[in-house]
Amino acid sequence: MNRHTKLALMVAPFLILGGYIASDFYVEQQAQQTRVFKLQPFGHCDVLNQKCILKSGEFEVNIYDKAGITTVNATFPLDSATFFLVNSSNQASVYPLGMQDSAYYWQSPTPLRERISTAGEKHKLRLIANIKGGQYIAEFNTQTAQ
Repeated sequence: MNRHTKLALMVAPFLILGGYIASDFYVEQQAQQTRVFKLQPFGHCDVLNQKCILKSGEFEVNIYDKAGITTVNATFPLDSATFFLVNSSNQASVYPLGMQDSAYYWQSPTPLRERISTAGEKHKLRLIANIKGGQYIAEFNTQTAQ
């Protein structure tokens, strides 16, 4: 065996390890880049009666309102969540949601219950949920049961 082959055999493990570490950094950097996904309502959406599920692939978000506290429950832990109430002239009121007990539950007091307390009334809502550089956005209508 000549000296070039011996040197190659001694350097190869370090190159393999360095390549593995570099690829891990690359994959992590790619995961942190901002991506936008659209959440779609799964069936009829009734926030007051706790029947509003939004989906995007395996990610699901349940939105409900109890006693004036709007809560968002997600299948994956969120970094942040923002809820919007949209009026008839398409102007949005922003309600940043705070973490409740874990990163799966986010809530904030909102006037949603007062605005759509009449049965059969529709109201436009928006949601932005952030997970590690990914933004899940939704614009949907909620309608109380008649």
